[in-house]
Formats: sequence, C-alpha cells, structure tokens
Amino acid sequence: MASEKVETIVAGNYVEMEVEGDSKGSESKLSRYFWHGGSVYDAWFSCASNQVAQVLLTLPYSFSQLGMVSGILFQLFYGLMGSWTAYLISVLYVEYRTRKEREKVDFRNHVIQWFEVLDGLLGKHWRNIGLFFNCTFLLFGSVIQLIACASNIYYINDSLDKRTWTYIFGACCAATIFIPSFHNYRIWSFLGLLMTTYTAWYLTTAALLHGQVEGVTHSGPTRMVLYFTGATNILYTFGGHAVTVEIMHAMWKPQKFKLIYLVATLYVLTLTLPSAASMYWAFGDMLLDHSNAFSLLPRSGFRDSAVILMLIHQFITFGFACTPLYFVWEKLIGIHETKSMFKRALARLPVVIPIWFLAIIFPFFGPINSTVGSLLVSFTVYIIPAMAHMITFAPASARENAVERPPSLLGGWAGLYSLNCFVVVWVLVVGFGFGGWASMLNFIQQVDTFGLFTKCYQCPPKH
Repeated sequence: MASEKVETIVAGNYVEMEVEGDSKGSESKLSRYFWHGGSVYDAWFSCASNQVAQVLLTLPYSFSQLGMVSGILFQLFYGLMGSWTAYLISVLYVEYRTRKEREKVDFRNHVIQWFEVLDGLLGKHWRNIGLFFNCTFLLFGSVIQLIACASNIYYINDSLDKRTWTYIFGACCAATIFIPSFHNYRIWSFLGLLMTTYTAWYLTTAALLHGQVEGVTHSGPTRMVLYFTGATNILYTFGGHAVTVEIMHAMWKPQKFKLIYLVATLYVLTLTLPSAASMYWAFGDMLLDHSNAFSLLPRSGFRDSAVILMLIHQFITFGFACTPLYFVWEKLIGIHETKSMFKRALARLPVVIPIWFLAIIFPFFGPINSTVGSLLVSFTVYIIPAMAHMITFAPASARENAVERPPSLLGGWAGLYSLNCFVVVWVLVVGFGFGGWASMLNFIQQVDTFGLFTKCYQCPPKH
C-alpha cells in the first residue's frame, strides 16, 4: 500500500509539471510540437541519437584492432551492460526523487543531475566523486565532437587544415548555450537519429559495393595493446548514458524510462554492427591507419551528404554533452534558477572555451575515444552506478521500501547484487585496467608521432 502511495505522489507531481510546462511554453502548437518534448518517444530519440554519434566512424577502426568475431561480441556485450547500468541510474533517480517529493521539495525550476542523486542517497563524498568523473567525461565528450567535426569536414574541403576547422566549429558549437534544457532537443534528437541512420547504411552499402581491396588482409587481433584499445572504444560507444538523469528529468513521467535505453541500444546495434563489419570486410588492416571510416571511401555525392549530416549531428551531440556542464556551472555561480535565458547563455560561454582549447591540443580522432572510455567512462557510467545501487539498497529497510524492485527474472535482490558485482569487477579489470594500459600506450604513441597541437592529424600528404 505504501509503494502505491509513493507512486501516486511521484506521478502526481510529474503530471503537474507537464501541465505547467504546456501552459508556459505553448505559444503555438507548432513551437510545442518541434521544441517542447518530454514524452517516452522524445527520451528514446535522445538516448539513441546521443549514443551513436561520431563513434560510428571509428568502430571499423576498432574492428581492425579486435578482429571480426571479437568486434561483434564486444558490441553485443557492452550494449547489454550499458543498458543495465542505465537502468540502475534510472532506479536511483526515481528513488532520490521520491524521497525528496516526500519532503515537499519542488523541482519545477531545477534540473536534477547525477551528482545530486548521489549526494541525496549516499552523501557528499559520493557526490564529489560523481561530479568529478561525470564532468570530466562530458568535457572530453564535447572535445571529441569538435575533433570529429574537423576530421569530417576535411574530407569535403581540404583547403583548410583540421586545426583551422576546429577553430571554426568551436565557434559554431558555442551556439548551444542558447538551448535551455533537454526538453528543447525534441526536433534535434529526431533529426540526429535520421542522420546517423543514413550514415550507417551509407557506410554499409558503400563498403559492400566497393568490394574488398586487392590483397586485403584481416589479421586482427595481433597485439594486446590494439586489442584492448579497440575494446575500450566499444566500451565508450555504449557508455553514452552520462546524461541519463538529465534526459529523465526532461520527461513528463520519468518512471517510464526503465527500458528506453535498452530499446535505444537494440536500434543502435542495427546501425553499428553492419557498418563496422562491412567496412572491415572491405578494407581489413588498412583501417589500422585510418581511424575515420570516411577516409577510405571514394568521394561521391552520397559520401559528401553523409559527412554533412554527421557534422550537423555532431553539433547536436556537442549540445547533449555540454548541456549538463552548463547546468553544473549555472548552479556553481548561482544563476541556475533564473528565468532569463539571455543571462544564462552569457554565463555558459566560459564552459566552451576549455573544450575548444583541448580539442586543439589533442586532435587524435579515434585514439582519444579509447582513452576517455577506459579512464572516465568505465567509472562514470559502469562502476559508480553499480556500486551506488548496491550501497543505497544495502540496508534491509531500504530494500523493503524501494520504489523500484529488482526484475523477477534476475532472481530478486541476490541476483541483482551478483550482476552488479560482475559489472564492477569486469569493468575495473578489463575496461579500466587492461583498457587503460592499452589506450594510454596508444595515445602516447600518437603524441610521439604527431605531437601536441598537430595541424592536420592523419592527413594525406598534398601533391
């Protein structure tokens, strides 16, 4: 009976927020349709669109490091593991929100973030750890989008070097300061997913039509360093749920989020598996020196379209990664709850500058994904959520009064704890341990070969 009451309290407040959101932001039906989203479908588009950004272009590179069989198995394995920890984050969010609702806390002008969930459930030490890993990951996630923009546009227009393109796209991506919250990504998420769907099937079709290059070899895996570097890039691919809490908070009924990330992941696999496998089949070991899949395909109208669509999508994904950082910065300087969007936009500008600078220092498209995956994603979206869930529900009273109980097919709390322990140990040893070692060695090799602030990473010599 108590759990039913809690559900009513939570759902009641969400409906209240939905009504208020509509009355304030519905100057016209058209603007509401394109701009103000909060449904289950909006959340699904946001998750799927955010998960498969520029990494789509680096997965063939990972397949050349892993080999075909390991590449496919790691995608399936990390896809399921990522969906599980996204589910854990959603459970902790609803638990935190419900407890705060009982205390009559009003969140209508406040966006709940992951570090606040950790703070409310586990205290300030967990908050600080979550804040550090989450912000650092999102910072470098934004950096990667800028690097990808410069890497992609070069294949259409090589009159400027990649560093100059980074300057230009840094200025363009700064426009995301004017997007208030994840409510306002409705049309962008939808378009972003269409763009990655086109690009994935372009890569698949173009590789199959091109056929295998003469003397193609598929020797991967050849070295442990390359093997674990490739594996951590896939860990990074399915670790895009650092913004799960913000996406949930933008929903009118966040308790419906439970399986959204899993369904989004299943769709993403229909894009990543065929494209990566086809490219590796066609080009084999050549991909070891071409971290961007576009670089091996002949120029055509279809390829140029894919490049342009990915550029637009990277702008959207930059916004996804950067918006939580904007929120943290706003809370730090005390203007998060102000109603003036112009003031908030001006205050957000300093967040973009270090991202811009880091993209110019480390323009290593491909290797940087694996480094971020092993050192940051491993903790941010795998280890910390699993451990936080176990500690939150360790007391018998917490398990008894839990808003969301474990799925019955797992075998109750015992099965849930077993699965969480496996996730923590696996990611700590394989993702952070072996993956960190391999990706750092690979990253250092890129620095030694090309140098920091390199003008044009992996650019072919001009004749």
